[in-house]
Amino acid sequence: MAEKTIPILPCPSVPELVEFYEHLGFTVDLVQTRPNPYAALSYGGGIELQFFGLKSVVPAESLATCYITTDRVDELYTAFRAGLKAAYGRVPTRGVPRIGQLKDTSYGMRQFLITDPGGNCLRIGQPTGAPTEHAPAPPEPFARALHNAWLIGVSKGDPAPAVRILDRAFAKETPADAGEHYRALVLRADLAVQLDDPATARSRLAEAAALPLTDTERASLADERMRAQDITAELE
Repeated sequence: MAEKTIPILPCPSVPELVEFYEHLGFTVDLVQTRPNPYAALSYGGGIELQFFGLKSVVPAESLATCYITTDRVDELYTAFRAGLKAAYGRVPTRGVPRIGQLKDTSYGMRQFLITDPGGNCLRIGQPTGAPTEHAPAPPEPFARALHNAWLIGVSKGDPAPAVRILDRAFAKETPADAGEHYRALVLRADLAVQLDDPATARSRLAEAAALPLTDTERASLADERMRAQDITAELE
C-alpha cells in the first residue's frame, strides 16, 4: 500500500472553514459535529486537507502551515483567486483570510501563500527546475534589499523589518532598471497593506503605475501587476 500524508489543521470554526474552502472549489468529503468538530476536504484528486475545531485558536496568531506541491501552480492560483473574488467581491490581500502574490522564488519554487479563516497558511508551489536551496542574495545593494525584504516580509511573514530594509534601499540606493523598481514598489505597497498603512500603499502603487515600462518589462512583471491590481481594488 502506498503511504499518504494528510495535514490535520486547527480552526476555531469548522463551518466557516468549510465554507471558505468551498469558495476555492474544494469538495467536502466529511463534516462531523460530534463528538468533536471535524472536516475533510479535497481538491482535484491530489490535495487532501483535514481540520479539527479548537475554539482557543486565534487565527491572526496561528503558526499552522503546510506545503502543497503541484505541477499546475498558475492554474490553481487563477482558480483560487477567482473563487475568492466571487465570494468576497474582491481578492483579499490582507488580514484573515487572504491570498498572496504568485511569484518565482529564490529557492526553486514558483509559489503563492493562502491563509484560511482559521489562520492556517497553505504554501502552494511548483518546482522551477532551479536548486531548491536558498540562492545567495544579489551583490547589487538595491537588488539585495529587495531579495531580503521579500524573504522576511512575505515568505517569513514579518513585514515590519522588511519595510525597514526596503525603505533604506529606496533612500540610499538606485534600482537597476524600471522592472526592478516596479517590483520593489509593489512589494512595499503589499507590506504597507499588511501593516494597515493604506496611505503608503496607495502612494507606492501610484509611483509604480507612473513608471515607463517597455512591453517586455510589462510582460515580465505580470505577477506583480496582478498583485498591484488586487491591492488597489481592496483599498478602494
